[in-house]
Amino acid sequence: MQPRDIEHIAVKWFEAFNTKQLDKLLDLYADDAEHFSPKLKIRRPETNGLVRGHNALREWWQDAFDRLPTLYYRVNSLTANGYRVFMEYIRTVQGEEDMLVAEVLEIKDGKIVFSRVYHG
Repeated sequence: MQPRDIEHIAVKWFEAFNTKQLDKLLDLYADDAEHFSPKLKIRRPETNGLVRGHNALREWWQDAFDRLPTLYYRVNSLTANGYRVFMEYIRTVQGEEDMLVAEVLEIKDGKIVFSRVYHG
């Protein structure tokens, strides 16, 4: 894939996430995709921060959407190559301090196979 194609997946990811369209978000992921997040590690310690597959991703994000109805990601930058996109964004939630976040999406055959979140 070309970097612009990988970047387009990231744009679609933000659109689906910010409008809380969970099915559209999951459609971007391979069936056996893995996701790592420090927030996941804190909220669900038994996962050690890592979930696998659509069911686990759906459960994680639905919980976030239910708990944080004002959750929104404001894009700062996207940097893509032929198989990965590095995303920098601001996590905003009403009543909480904004948080700078970096996330990497690894892409194979047009689907996200692994995502990893970084923040302080």
